[in-house]
Amino acid sequence: MTDSMTETAHGAHDDVHHPSDWDYVKIAGWLAFFTAIEVGTYFFEDTAPRWALFAVLTFLMIIKFIMVGAYFMHLKYDTPWFRRIFTAGVVLAIGVYLIFFLAFDLFGLG
Repeated sequence: MTDSMTETAHGAHDDVHHPSDWDYVKIAGWLAFFTAIEVGTYFFEDTAPRWALFAVLTFLMIIKFIMVGAYFMHLKYDTPWFRRIFTAGVVLAIGVYLIFFLAFDLFGLG
């Protein structure tokens, strides 16, 4: 296959927009930092309200999902259609978790 056929078959990708190796290291550092915060929430499990822990962990989950999807899966540089699909997946997952937690009163609201 020639280069033009490969670009046509797999889509023309512009390497200028992709992160450098150093960018990946910085992103991994941020992901490690957010993971450390998530692990740190377990030290507050007895003192913090459940809804607060849920809010913090959900926020961190969304941030990490966006970072991994945008940079490591290259969705930031892909068509908006793929971003919409992944966004719908996150919204659906949060909705399912929220319904589950409310149904079993895991927030301690009832």
